[in-house]
Amino acid sequence: MSIAAADELTVRLDELAERKTTARDGGDPRVTERQHAKGKLTAHERIALLLDKGSFSEVEPLRRHRATGFGLEAKKPYGDGVVTGWGTVEGRTVFVYAHDFRVFGGALGEAHATKIHKIMDMAIAAGAPLVSLNDGAGARIQEGVSALAGYGGIFRRNTKASGVIPQISVMLGPCAGGAAYSPALTDFVFAVRDISQMFITGPDVVKAVTGEEISQNGLGGADVHAGTSGVAHFVYDDEETCIAEVRYLLSMLPQNNRELPPVAHTGDPVDRPGDSLLDLVPVDGSRSYDIRAVIEEVVDDGEFMEVHATWAQNIVVGLARVDGHTVGVVANQPAAMAGVLDIKASEKGARFVQFCDAFNIPLVTLVDVPGFLPGVDQEHEGIIRRGAKLLYAYCNATVPRVSVVLRKAYGGAYIVMDSRSIGADVALAWPTNEIAVMGAEGAANVVFRREIAAADDPDAMRQEKIDQYRRELVHPYYAAERGLVDDVIDPRQTREVLARSLAMLLHKHTDLPSRKHGNPPQ
Repeated sequence: MSIAAADELTVRLDELAERKTTARDGGDPRVTERQHAKGKLTAHERIALLLDKGSFSEVEPLRRHRATGFGLEAKKPYGDGVVTGWGTVEGRTVFVYAHDFRVFGGALGEAHATKIHKIMDMAIAAGAPLVSLNDGAGARIQEGVSALAGYGGIFRRNTKASGVIPQISVMLGPCAGGAAYSPALTDFVFAVRDISQMFITGPDVVKAVTGEEISQNGLGGADVHAGTSGVAHFVYDDEETCIAEVRYLLSMLPQNNRELPPVAHTGDPVDRPGDSLLDLVPVDGSRSYDIRAVIEEVVDDGEFMEVHATWAQNIVVGLARVDGHTVGVVANQPAAMAGVLDIKASEKGARFVQFCDAFNIPLVTLVDVPGFLPGVDQEHEGIIRRGAKLLYAYCNATVPRVSVVLRKAYGGAYIVMDSRSIGADVALAWPTNEIAVMGAEGAANVVFRREIAAADDPDAMRQEKIDQYRRELVHPYYAAERGLVDDVIDPRQTREVLARSLAMLLHKHTDLPSRKHGNPPQ
């Protein structure tokens, strides 16, 4: 190479480095200081926390918008307010895009959207998870319908990727209007207290239309969506912890729907006895306990990543490992509403079961359910239609499914909680189980109503009939004698029996009827 050519190349390389530095700085170092002053990290800082060190490859860092008018032609920053690319998490490929709030407030324009479309298409083609780090002010008003069309392209790709690759949304700033629908279309939504807000119409619009006054956090803050609306699956106090938990979640998931989840043996013995289970679950079905303690005793090293921990708390769902293999756990929670199923619990369970089925994650269901929640509100709000979502999800699931009845399993709720009759591969029960149409007290009042009413001592007769019903129909071996459970097991052996059952089902294959897709209840 001639000296002149070498000098020219050096100039070009210096120019490239300057442009990329400008893109990383948001065009002005002062905007980074303002971002930090809000207690927020920059897009590149967030990506650095998410991905393995030095693994990030950025896509289109020098992209600029082509819009004119409203002063946009005088401001054309590199990157156009979004950082896109790929890297690795624990050595496995992950695609990412992160809004850069320092540029146009992270607002989406045509070029911005095109970058996101490209990285989403790359993730789908490569068969690797997609993580979005959301911190944007919605559509770029100056670009009009072009910005709106950009959102449409994102929504279409979210839907195309659904059930194909894991999609995770991390809310690290505002997300308003139509922009909020993209996170809602993804598999999991993470949020951070005080900096995450999501709403379709903001506080000003709410006040103008309804007269109600409310703050941004009160309307759509992290805790609101984690505990009230159910939009957010996980909520944390700071960005660092939040992004670390995203990495942990990714470590438990397959890259796509054609792979099994990664195996990570922890050294926790499969045959470890669960002696504490005898004390954790009271024999008396009217006494409550925390099902999380049971889950932690059964899974590897007691590590359980609960999903929707503060929403619909009468059912517990989450991810764990058994003998190194990822499993999805669905369990009734006697410590909340006695573990009864209602509308929210049914929808929470159904979405989680569908996710696990889409990504080849076996399901372990722990049953202690007294029934569906009675009430006018539940009926009028559609418990039939919405409760059927959980039933549909289980019936449609082809992954390995193991259920264990710990205590109560009454009525339609027993059927819905992955009973043998709807396709559980292995159905187990503890000796404390009571599988029946209803509890002995209620059943006796219905079946023996006349005898009780005619008795000289109705209370004594009622107790006699309760005991009779319990002896004849609710005893622990009634279901086993009829093949509705495969075995009644010692609670202390639950972990070992689960591990053996799941190992047997590892290569389970089920063919569904040929169809475009089902039509689940809505």
